[in-house]
Amino acid sequence: MRRMSIPPRPDWQRRVEQLGLMFHTADGRPYWDESACYVFSKFQIDTIERATYALWDMCLELVQHVIDQKLYPLFLIPPEFEELIVRSWDEDWPSVYGRFDLAYDGVGPPKLLEFNADTPTALVEASVAQWHWLKDTDQHADQFNSIHDRLVEAWQKVREADDRPIHFAAIESNVEDYITTEYLRDTAIQANIETYYLDVEAIGYDTKSGGFMAPGNMPIRRCFKLYPWEWLTHEEFAKYIPTCRTQWIEPPWKMILSCKAILPLLYQLFPDSPFLLPAWFERPEHGSYVRKPIHAREGANIQVVRNGTIELETDGQYDTAASVYQQLGPLKPHDGHYPVIGSWVVNGWACGIGIREDDQLVTQNTSRFVPHKMSD
Repeated sequence: MRRMSIPPRPDWQRRVEQLGLMFHTADGRPYWDESACYVFSKFQIDTIERATYALWDMCLELVQHVIDQKLYPLFLIPPEFEELIVRSWDEDWPSVYGRFDLAYDGVGPPKLLEFNADTPTALVEASVAQWHWLKDTDQHADQFNSIHDRLVEAWQKVREADDRPIHFAAIESNVEDYITTEYLRDTAIQANIETYYLDVEAIGYDTKSGGFMAPGNMPIRRCFKLYPWEWLTHEEFAKYIPTCRTQWIEPPWKMILSCKAILPLLYQLFPDSPFLLPAWFERPEHGSYVRKPIHAREGANIQVVRNGTIELETDGQYDTAASVYQQLGPLKPHDGHYPVIGSWVVNGWACGIGIREDDQLVTQNTSRFVPHKMSD
């Protein structure tokens, strides 16, 4: 695994915009950064793939464990949603996608930093943008990337189980969320599913029929929502969700996996896994660790402690939230940049990676996306 400096394509902005990546630049600096790429050997990619499958299996076991032991308070899940979580799990409501964020130096085993199980983004970048970059720059190279095809397959499986239309909902004013949702909707259309786009703020509830509605009094039978469960459960209309007829994608059981409380629980259940870092619910008395609010997003309110001294602390709105503590991961700088490997799991398949890098240890919303390829 190495970072290689390369010249960007002369018209790279136009090329990525053609693929829907309209947010390629932030504050005058490239977010999509093709002035470099990461190069992996086949053995390293196989290692990431193996870790992803192992982590996915462990996470599914964890969901059953949480349900059996009724550990919902650790995840701050409102009691009125517990029955819905169990029902969505027992009825096997579909999960389309998720992203494991890994620390990997190319030598030791990849280590789980967190699991973006409910509303992962950086999808257009990882799926189509870096694939087209590869074809433009090195037609003889390969890439760990079958994300697009796996997404279409996932929606085909969803359609085979239930062919009702699906509404795709996001906050339209958030460009990244909107584009990610529309890309996922496009893959569903390719799977021959009838789809509709819907702004989250346009969702209504009809007390007479007892169901959620789209504008025009159209019932929402199934809904993909790029809107976190931990937000949704505290909305004014949340009280209607447990009894409504709508099937949600990602499903309610993802409330468990989308919470960082899984980190210490995974470590308790699988202490010998090479892919897990030690993690705890209580602050360690010594050593190097990272404090993470269990529902923080985009690297907010992270505290990095090295040998008892605070090395880095990020701002955010989660400073009073419940937290977990994880041993400081083996993030290795490459030319002064710290990469985090986002390993995608779609319909249970490990199918590709995307890399975000930053000049500091914590990956945030401004951290750059850098493409990758495989060497011979």
